[in-house]
Formats: sequence, structure tokens, C-alpha cells
Amino acid sequence: MLNKTRKIFTLVVIPALVAGIWVGKRHGAFSAYEAPVETKAVVMPVKPKYVRGIHLTAWVAGSPKSRETIAKLLDETELNSLVIDVKEYEGEVYIPGIDAAEKYRTFVPAIPGIKDYIASLKQRNIYTIARIVVFKDNLMARKQPALAVKDAGGGLWEDRRQIAWLDPYNKAAWEYNLAVARRAAELGFDEIQFDYIRFPSDGNTRNCRYSQVHNSSAAAVALNGFLEEACRQLAPMGVKLSIDVFGLTTTVQHDMGIGQKMVDMSRWIDFVSPMVYPSHYANGEYGIENPDSQPYRTVFMSMSGARKRMGEAASKLRPWLQDFSLGHRYGAREVQAQIQALYDNDIGEWLLWNPRCVYTKGALKPESFADTYEKTKRAEPESEQAPALTNATTSQQ
Repeated sequence: MLNKTRKIFTLVVIPALVAGIWVGKRHGAFSAYEAPVETKAVVMPVKPKYVRGIHLTAWVAGSPKSRETIAKLLDETELNSLVIDVKEYEGEVYIPGIDAAEKYRTFVPAIPGIKDYIASLKQRNIYTIARIVVFKDNLMARKQPALAVKDAGGGLWEDRRQIAWLDPYNKAAWEYNLAVARRAAELGFDEIQFDYIRFPSDGNTRNCRYSQVHNSSAAAVALNGFLEEACRQLAPMGVKLSIDVFGLTTTVQHDMGIGQKMVDMSRWIDFVSPMVYPSHYANGEYGIENPDSQPYRTVFMSMSGARKRMGEAASKLRPWLQDFSLGHRYGAREVQAQIQALYDNDIGEWLLWNPRCVYTKGALKPESFADTYEKTKRAEPESEQAPALTNATTSQQ
């Protein structure tokens, strides 16, 4: 479907743009995208055979010292991709050149020389992914309440952490986030990753009031509509698209009350990243007494279900894995166990998350292994005995 959509852009939409036919509509506080005339051929990013990446906050990506540390990790391991925050749930936008972010003062210059940094990563064959938190947005929701989720009294609804959200039904909220995405593409990012592409889940969600009648079906339609619009605007710019989804979306048959139906959403994007952190599963999930202490089995069960649900689209799976401790102590063995659970499901791509951006080098193979993976002999995760470690060290890098 994605290839078909891009073909339509090439044959129909782009000539229309050149002819000046496409006229933008206005949505509330922001203008809809009025695409510039572009006659150059779209150059698609050169994606690694298997993306093996880590997440960086904007502040880490902007620090010269941290860049050196990350560069060494990239040089010495199989890592070949970076996911860099360009918009976070506080609402801060970390890349320049976005009119609304400048107007409402949500821009924070956390990554000096971002364009040059992205260019330097490309020269080293590092695949770059811009992470954009979409609807959880405390700053813009407060600066532009017309775009925000309301409570029953007409004020701003807040989640348990007193964070306000943008209304996923509001197309002006869509446009604000898509403006950030377009700018990230212009700066040279290879891929746009949408996070918090969902409705609120924490807090008194029964008190949420939206700009239209809200139910499970309408929520799913809204999120798919956003992704369809993202595809329409960003596909001609030559970037790939991905989304982050709750880990349980791989196996449940409903939208979990947040609008996320993984199979339907994958229609519009290139990759889907379930957040299958074992520490985030309730005790007893998948029949596992303590999922956090059994990373191989937890990830294996989750991704086995994902492959069945996705069918032919299973090639789009690229999960987020846990490289942090939240209860059970995680080190090289636990990280490698999760990675092996993917390989045993014929999933060769993964991303590692650590909120401090400190990653376990001992869990990673040398650079020469970046384009390969091996399955173990076992077909079912009968025990939590992890495969032998590639490296003996468990030092943090």
C-alpha cells in the first residue's frame, strides 16, 4: 500500500504541485501544508539491511562530549542507527525553522549544528531517525487550548503527571506535528518516527472531552487519518515513516482504549516499533509469573503474536527493547536475551531504550555482525536460559 501511495505521488500529486494546483486549507491556529514546487527526483534513504539502533535525547545528541562517546560505540559495535528526539512530551521542539514553534516559543536549541551533525552521521553510514512525540504535548496544549483535550468543565484535561495533551481529532494539532516532521526531513533525517501516536491512557480518561464524539472506532479512524496525511505530505520528501506502539498491541484484539490498532496503522508506514520492555508487562502476562525477570520468554511471546497478527506486513516489525533496570537488574545477558528472542522470530531489527542514554556495550556484537543474525535451535521459549554472551564484559558505555 505504501509503495502504491508513493507511486500515486510520483505520477499525480507532484505534477499537480508544479502546476500550482494544490491549494492549502486553513486549520485553526495553523496553516495546512502548502508544498513548495519541487522538481528534483526524490532520493530515498539508504537503510541498513537490519537497523540496530539506540535512542538519544536531544541534550545528549547536542553534547560534543556525548557525541564522542556515541561515535566510539557506533565504531566498535553492530550499531548502525540513531533515534534522536526532535520533539518531546513536555512540548519542547529541538530543531529550528518551524514557524509555530518560534511563534509559541516551544523551540529549545538543544542540538547546535543539527544539520551538520546529521550530515556527518550520513558520511559514516549511520541511519538517522527523528523521534517526534505527537499528541502528548504539555507546552502547546497550554499555549493553544483550542487544540487540547478538555475536561468536563471545559478546562485543560491533565494526566496523572499533570501533563496536558493535544486532541488527536484536531487537524490543527496534526499540522503542528507534521510541520516538525517536514522540517526534520529537510534537515536530512532518513526516517520520521511518531511516538505517543495515541489517545491518553493515564489518569481519569473518562473525564476527557474531545472536539468530536469519541469512541473506540472514531479514535482508530483519527490515528489512521493522521498517518495517512503524514504519508501524503512526507512520502514525496523521500523519508521513511515509523510509529511506536504499546507492547500489548502485538497480541490484544482491541485498541486498548487508546486508538492503537497496530495492523491498521501499519498500512501507512514503513516500520512499527512495539515497546516490548519486559518490565512493563504485568505479572502473569503470557502466563509468565514475572515477565521482567524473563526477558527472552516475554519478548518471544510478544513478537510471536505480532508476527501472526501482521501476516505479510511482519517485515515492518522493529521493536524497542529494554536496556535499563526497573526492578530486575538488566545487564548484557538480559539485553542479549531480548535480541535473541527477536532473531528466533525471524525479526532482524531492533532499537534499544535507556532513559539516560547509557547502553550496555557488552550486549552488542562487533560491527561485522550488523548485517546478520542467527537463530537458536529451540522453537519455543521453554526456559529463561539465555544464549551464551558474545562478549564477556558487562561494562556500560
